[in-house]
Amino acid sequence: MDILQRLGRFLDRPGFPWKRLIVGFSAGQYLFESFLSLRQYKVLQQKKPPKALKGEVSQEVFDKSQAYGRAKAKFGFVSSLYDQIQNYGIIYYDLLPKLWALTGVWLVRYVPEKYAGEIVHTLIFFFTYNIITTVLNLPTAYYGTFVLEEKYGFNKSTVKLWIMDMLKGQALMVLFGAPLLSGFLAIIQKTGNQFFYYLWLFSIVVQLFAITIYPIFILPLFNKLSPLEEGKLKTSVEALARKLKFPLSELYVIDGSKRSAHSNAYFYGLPWKKHIVIYDTLIEKSESEEVVAVLAHELGHWSLGHTTKLLGIAQFHMFYIFALFSVFINNRSLYQSFGFHKEFPIIIGFILFSDALSPMDTVVKLLMNILSRTFEFQADEFAVKLGYSTDLAKSLIKLQIQNLSTMDADWMYSSYHFSHPILPERLGALGWYGSEKKVDGKAIDDEKPLKSSDREL
Repeated sequence: MDILQRLGRFLDRPGFPWKRLIVGFSAGQYLFESFLSLRQYKVLQQKKPPKALKGEVSQEVFDKSQAYGRAKAKFGFVSSLYDQIQNYGIIYYDLLPKLWALTGVWLVRYVPEKYAGEIVHTLIFFFTYNIITTVLNLPTAYYGTFVLEEKYGFNKSTVKLWIMDMLKGQALMVLFGAPLLSGFLAIIQKTGNQFFYYLWLFSIVVQLFAITIYPIFILPLFNKLSPLEEGKLKTSVEALARKLKFPLSELYVIDGSKRSAHSNAYFYGLPWKKHIVIYDTLIEKSESEEVVAVLAHELGHWSLGHTTKLLGIAQFHMFYIFALFSVFINNRSLYQSFGFHKEFPIIIGFILFSDALSPMDTVVKLLMNILSRTFEFQADEFAVKLGYSTDLAKSLIKLQIQNLSTMDADWMYSSYHFSHPILPERLGALGWYGSEKKVDGKAIDDEKPLKSSDREL
């Protein structure tokens, strides 16, 4: 597009302070997110549960939840500062051009000349950079798993398993990352200024490929999937799927308890062939009706077209990122600001472009969370219309207690960070007015708590 090329020429201004601008973006985002975390920390110091939960959780459970939330917040303050220091150090000491030059020496010394080129150089640079950052992040990763989560009873992993998972992840990155990154670079090199069209189509093919191979080849490396046993739960889930005309192929149980007490349920697959996966911890801790209620919520996302809409938005987002990248890919002033005066590697351009895009990504994140929370309310309403209002409310309360999840949140913090409404909001939307019997930690066996996943149920 001519407009993108003109914009690219306009932004390529010799001497423009790109480094100061990007460092300023990074510092501004860090300060803003720290401000939000401080607001949330004040909420985590409250002594009484929200009114909507006073009849549902004991004071003891609420105190534990608040303590867990404060511990995670303190860890978040330290880890985010550590990340910020790393990022500033990489920029201030020009580590990117130095690492590019070092890997260039390795390329000349150890790689046959016929294979020496930007693609192979980029692969060596990328995997070296990844190893360095992985090592630098080991302390916080270890603390989060074996200190913080261990203290509150959520960690089920061992150091050996943790290390093996990390090594498997690195091996998979090499196995799949090398051809994908090579394809990414080759498309840009061969298709000229219109590369973003072809790059976008390539990304769609990669996503379809990932959906197909992940459950077959990758997931079994980390977890075991077993067919759900015959019984009330399987019969009820299959009946729900038939009722909604959900193309259910298989029902699986995953051994999530192998690493964590966290609980979840999800579905995956192609449009005409879906699979449902239920964590063993969810089955262990819930009544069959409650598990089905959770799945009614999840299938509500499918029935209401949420997954299709989010997929469409993701494709649009990917396209506009690649299109904007075409504006910056030949921006010599951007490269030179970060110490690249003679070589202008594509991968470096993409890294710097991603940093420059961070303010826009913050806005996108906020808007996507607003949309996601709307979808969650709609999926809850879908489950209510199917007759699962009470079971869904009980399941959400039970998981909240077992997870020691945050029971209240600052509105600014939750708007920015949360993709799901907080529990009091969801119970209000469900029309839940409480049960006659108060729920306490012991009544639902809090000796085996659950840890909420990245995507809450």
